[in-house]
Amino acid sequence: MALRTQGTVQRAFAEPSSTAEPAQPAIRLAGVNKAYGVGDASLLALHEVDLEIRGGEFVAVVGPSGCGKSTMLRVVAGLIPPGSGEVWIGDSRVHGTRRDIGIVFQSPVLFPWRTVLENVLLPIDVQKLGRDTNLAKARELLALVGLRDFESRYPAELSGGMQQRVGIARALVHDPAILLMDEPFGALDAMTREHMNVELQRLWQSRTKTVLFITHSISEAVFLADRVVVMTPRPGRIAEVIEIALPRPRSLDMMSTAPFGDYVRRIRDHFGALGVTD
Repeated sequence: MALRTQGTVQRAFAEPSSTAEPAQPAIRLAGVNKAYGVGDASLLALHEVDLEIRGGEFVAVVGPSGCGKSTMLRVVAGLIPPGSGEVWIGDSRVHGTRRDIGIVFQSPVLFPWRTVLENVLLPIDVQKLGRDTNLAKARELLALVGLRDFESRYPAELSGGMQQRVGIARALVHDPAILLMDEPFGALDAMTREHMNVELQRLWQSRTKTVLFITHSISEAVFLADRVVVMTPRPGRIAEVIEIALPRPRSLDMMSTAPFGDYVRRIRDHFGALGVTD
């Protein structure tokens, strides 16, 4: 996790000395290609994607619709295989789904017959990790996302933003090293989305997770990320990786500052009239 001050970078992980071996990336994509379909009907979604993400880093990916952002996340998660190339989590090559990854999708996909607490405990039940030893952790996470008093409620009793908070707590309950988020706030209204951005920043800074965050919103990416990966239209390639040297914690007021606007314009220049939103 990177905490930036004026001209200084402070990190929550050790910086290697000049003689030490470089720290191994938490996530590494090497020459990743992915196509859907076969033969003349195939559609190339990703083309020669190379990316390294450091441990504790928050990386956002932006690009026009259909550029392969979500495909990239699903390949990293092991939900779909790459057509060619390699994906590594630490020193282990990804060959399928993993227990050390938490995933949050645009829809929280909560089970309506389970209470908020029971929904958060779902990964514990599936992985047979033991409720007794993880109940306190689930309640701690609900408190952290502002839902301490809602553990006995059902999803239908919650707003969209509250449901997404449950989804985030569920993704973190088994203490994964990596959190993958696929447009988690895309279905929320603008005010709720801004509030969730602030809450996610606070949560990330308190938990020190490596985050790969997919979004259509340039301003959201700049607000949240240490680095923003800018994707080209399909087939998705990495056009630029931009380091966001803004101090943390970031407030919503920062969005109206000149440095913030400069980053937004730099990213927007990649897309022109394409459908990437703010």
